Amino acid sequence: MKNLILILFLIGATTMSAQSISKNALGIRVGDNDGFGGEISYQRYLQENNRLEFDLGWRDSDNVEAFKLVGLYQWVMPIDGGFNWYVGAGGGVGSFDAGDNDGAFALIAGDIGIEYDFDFPLLISLDMRPEIGFNDNYSDDLDLDIALGLRYQF
Repeated sequence: MKNLILILFLIGATTMSAQSISKNALGIRVGDNDGFGGEISYQRYLQENNRLEFDLGWRDSDNVEAFKLVGLYQWVMPIDGGFNWYVGAGGGVGSFDAGDNDGAFALIAGDIGIEYDFDFPLLISLDMRPEIGFNDNYSDDLDLDIALGLRYQF
């Protein structure tokens, strides 16, 4: 019985590590965090099942113009087929102009999501990113961003 469990564990570990993440992925991430809406997203492979993600978001409305840059370290775990789930942590900085009120802000962020890696170089994801901002005039509370990502892998 112990040998059977050991064999199943080794087969599962081999299967889980056989799926790899792409070296680079570039695309968009569309969500709703503080009205940022769209972000340019870049992912860079580091080592097996680990990557960095950088997102540049912007906001241009009647009341506020802003941008933010967020960097996350992510751990990617395979589920089945082309499905993976991931979790990450990181931070970011940004700048805003709201008429008479402008300045900079910092944030810390987490990330949890699911993605599907197609047989061709396309990756689609859905994630939730809680962010805690540090600026009383713009972002000083917890924001929950739910976003859809679409990235080309190369």
